Order: sequence, then C-alpha cells, then structure tokens
Amino acid sequence: SKMSLIRPLKIGSFTVPNNLILAPMAGITDSPFRVLCLKGGAGLVCAEMVSAHALHYGNEKSGRMLRVNPKEHPVSMQIFGSDETTIAEAAKNAEACGADIVDLNAGCPVKKINKAGAGCVLMKDEAKLGRLLEAAVKSVKIPVTLKTRIALTHRELLGVRLAKLAERCGCAAVTLHARAAVDVHSGEPNIGAVAEACATVKIPVIGNGGVLTAETAKKFLQAGCAGVMIGRGAIGNPFIFQDIINAFEGKAPVSNSPAKRLEIYLNLIRENVSYYGERIGVNRSRKTAGYWIKDFPNASEMRGLFVRLDTLADIEKLFAETLSRLCA
Repeated sequence: SKMSLIRPLKIGSFTVPNNLILAPMAGITDSPFRVLCLKGGAGLVCAEMVSAHALHYGNEKSGRMLRVNPKEHPVSMQIFGSDETTIAEAAKNAEACGADIVDLNAGCPVKKINKAGAGCVLMKDEAKLGRLLEAAVKSVKIPVTLKTRIALTHRELLGVRLAKLAERCGCAAVTLHARAAVDVHSGEPNIGAVAEACATVKIPVIGNGGVLTAETAKKFLQAGCAGVMIGRGAIGNPFIFQDIINAFEGKAPVSNSPAKRLEIYLNLIRENVSYYGERIGVNRSRKTAGYWIKDFPNASEMRGLFVRLDTLADIEKLFAETLSRLCA
C-alpha cells in the first residue's frame, strides 16, 4: 500500500505526532500562536528565534521567549549566535525551559543578525557552523536540528553540503528553506535542490519555503522530505495543517470564512493580552492584521480602525460590530 504522506516523524530520540511543522517566525510564533497552531493540526511548533547572546546577558525579554506553556508540546526552540560558549549555554537554557528540540538558525537573511555573525552568514563559514552545531549537540540531551537555506545566492547550491555537515555534526534533522538567502521570501521554492539533499543524508530533511497549499506540501513530501515546515501560510489560517491533512484524505478544508477568521483572531488578541499585558499584547497582535482582516467588504477600513485602537475593550467592540454586519 502507498505510504501515507502524513505520518509521525522521528527526530533523534523524539517522535513528533505528524510531519507538518510550524516554522519559527520572529515576532509571530510566540506562545499564544503556537498553542493555536497545535489546535490547528501542527505536529510540532517552533518558537521565534532567540539570541544566545541576549540570554547569556540575562535579557529578561529573551528569557520570556523561552517560556514554554504546558499546552504547547511538542515545541522546538530556535537559537542563534556566533560562538560556541553562548550557543551551548542557550541550548542548555532551552532544554531547561522544557523545549523538546533545539534548533540552530543558519538561514536568517536579516542584516542585523548577519552583522552579529549569525544567521545566513554562517552558510559561508562551514567550519564555524560545524563548531556551533557540535557545541550545541554536546551540551544537551534533547535532539539538535539545523535550519538553513539551499543557497546564499543563485550561483551555488549548498543544500547537499549543509545537510551532510548537519549529519556529521550529530544533528537529528535538517530543515532546508528552498530559496536562496537573497530571495528572502519571494519566488518559487526550488524543490529539486531539497530533493538532492534528501537523497544524500540519512537524517530527516524537512522542506520549507512557499508552502501555502496541500499541492506544494505534497511536492516536497514526494521529493523525499520527511516533513514540511509552514510559515506565512499559517498566519491568518492556523488550521492550514488540518487543511493539508484533510486534502490528502480527500476531505474538505476547515472553514476559513472571514467571520470565522475574525473570531479566531479576536481570541488570539485576548490570549496575547493575557500573556503580555494589554499594551504589548495589542501591539504584537497588530503586526499580522493584514493576514487576518481581509477578504470582506470594508476589510481595509476595519484594519485602519483596528491599528489605532489601544485597549482590548475597544477592539472587542470593533470586532463585534464588524461580525454583526458580516453575519447579518
């Protein structure tokens, strides 16, 4: 019989219930959103990346980023840094805070992170990246994974080399974003480049980049990926994981009507406020408004009103008015 595309995924000593994973996204995949995506069918959720350096200096905000809610397992904590000591310490911190897996970022194209010698600049220095991976692997009992990209520029594909490096250094899995760092988040994912890495290493390769539909998820899985990681596709639709599972089984997607989406978003805003307090909770919620408040008449007008509101009470009122119009 044909093996099901959706199946448990073994990452080192840890088994994830299914192979659809929420990608780490800075400023977005915090605890309230991770809990929501697990309800939406994700097998594993990844925390936004946290600076090993900031943790080393006891930065309170970074410490809070490592807090794990008992409702959000399995969870992978992503760390970034540029020297072995702080990376080892950050990995230990993540493990102590309850992470099931710790992931090292070597694919982030953000300049500020690259200036600090972390993120995708590590793709240029494989010896250094290897030392960081080995330091993390040695320092914890939980599995260590690497997230990187298939290339820096379009001149040279690095997916195979980086996957082999991860395997050699004792990583339990590698996630490859199927675009070059210069592409950031645009352009078609190069699934062929990921397939080559899948064929080269024994550790699971997780495909990432541009997965917005079951169709693309299927292409990655058929190319040999052990799992698929979804980022932007989950913002505004945390049930995308269940939708993909349903699509593979020939079932209808979970309802994502504008009214349903607004209800989910309002609940997320409430969760953010209870987690961070009103000011920060409301501020953080605003970042993704464009993904949630869309596809209905006057959506842009509602967004314009929403981003100017500072209190949960006013936000509740705006949502109630909009929902009563939508459901009339």
